[in-house]
Amino acid sequence: MGPGARLAALLALLALGAGDPAAATGREDTFSALTSVARALAPERRLLGTLRHYLRGEEARLRDLTRFYDKVLSLHKDLTIPVVNPLLAFTLIKRLQSDWRNVVHSLEATENIRALKDGYEKVEQDLPAFEDLEGAARALMRLQDVYMLNVKGLARGVFQSVTGSSITDLYSPRQLFSLTADDCFQVGKVAYDMGDYYHAIPWLEEAVGLFRRSYGEWKTEDEASLEDALDYLAFACFQSPDNKRMARNVLKYERLLAENGHQTAAEPAIQRPNVPHLQTRDTYEGLCQTLGSQIPGLYCSYETNSSPYLLLQPARKEVIHLRPLVALYHDFVSDEESQKIRALAEPWLQRSVVASGEKQLQVEYRISKSAWLKDTVDPMLVTLDHRIAALTGLDIQPPYAEYLQVVNYGIGGHYEPHFDHATSPSSPLYRMKSGNRVATFMIYLSSVEAGGATAFIYGNFSVPVVKARPGEEQDRRRKTLTRVWVANKWIHEYGQEFRRPCSTNPED
Repeated sequence: MGPGARLAALLALLALGAGDPAAATGREDTFSALTSVARALAPERRLLGTLRHYLRGEEARLRDLTRFYDKVLSLHKDLTIPVVNPLLAFTLIKRLQSDWRNVVHSLEATENIRALKDGYEKVEQDLPAFEDLEGAARALMRLQDVYMLNVKGLARGVFQSVTGSSITDLYSPRQLFSLTADDCFQVGKVAYDMGDYYHAIPWLEEAVGLFRRSYGEWKTEDEASLEDALDYLAFACFQSPDNKRMARNVLKYERLLAENGHQTAAEPAIQRPNVPHLQTRDTYEGLCQTLGSQIPGLYCSYETNSSPYLLLQPARKEVIHLRPLVALYHDFVSDEESQKIRALAEPWLQRSVVASGEKQLQVEYRISKSAWLKDTVDPMLVTLDHRIAALTGLDIQPPYAEYLQVVNYGIGGHYEPHFDHATSPSSPLYRMKSGNRVATFMIYLSSVEAGGATAFIYGNFSVPVVKARPGEEQDRRRKTLTRVWVANKWIHEYGQEFRRPCSTNPED
């Protein structure tokens, strides 16, 4: 996110504590933060309760229908029974004139389904929107790319990185969860609708394979069918010059149609979509895939920074880069403090934005939700500020530092390469009259089961997500994090004149 957006977000939340926190979260995307995804479980539980009542009502109705069926069937088992019996004749006429009509038009079925629909409509406003489905599908594609995941493996619930003939298990979930044919179709369709045939084809191919295995079986919840998947796949393959047979057929038909026999030039091979802000994609994805294996590990020490605050309990410092300075402080916050920070921030989380001129925009290259916490919200935040000030030796009181920003990343959550500090003198950061940002103090508030890193593009190394490990940095970085909570404190230039170490190096 550009510094202008950060400043605007900061100014918008200076009065944190006023307003309705529930409203702050209710308007945001479900997929952009894992805490929002977790909240989506509540309406589904309510839907399950509604469906349970419906099933019980339908089971009773079906038992009654089965009784009626068995009664009538018993009368047809012996076709030799004459209908001259007045009672038999009467009941036959009654069944055909009255009983069958009552069965077919039973109000019980209507009442059952009406109750089910009413229950759904009550929670419908709390359910994810179609945009959330699209966002979640794009997140799966992003994880597929960044960690080179195999689509067939993902469909089986297995997270495997495939490089040539080499297969590496990246993540072993505690419970294996596979995708259905309709699940794979939806991911492929999202890519298809975006014109992204690079991703659409493997997902649609997997959907076709799964649909074929269960062909003829109808599932109420499915939106698509084998025919739908084949239809989308055929057109996606038509758009792909990699399909040689399709290309030969197209050329053949063009020769038949063209009177002069002119053949169109071959198109370039289909490629993964790219946009200008992804020019360093190969570098940062490589850093994320190797997850910290490039860290030189310079030295470790117990740090007091000549502060009385740290004399009795020095910080465990690990310096991993000198220019810019990147240091990890192990066990910087306790589990209780991490949980407290997350609990304080969660009601205020809103979709993270970036600056575009004077506007703030939600963009695909930053998927997360964030909140700003003033130190007056809780005494623990004051203690945290004292600890940060002691370690850095810098003045972190406003306006020389910004309030604590807490961020929760969503499905495939990430923030592509960016600078924390302003790169233009016209940046709104300078309007604060506190100068540019000179340091970032970032705290990991949660661990991850797989993946996730802070990549320093120009330093050519990445730092894996390890709970309670903050770092100082002034470099371009990118996060591809899953199930991650982080907090950061941005520290500004002015107010630090007599605190920062002197340097004659213009790069410092």
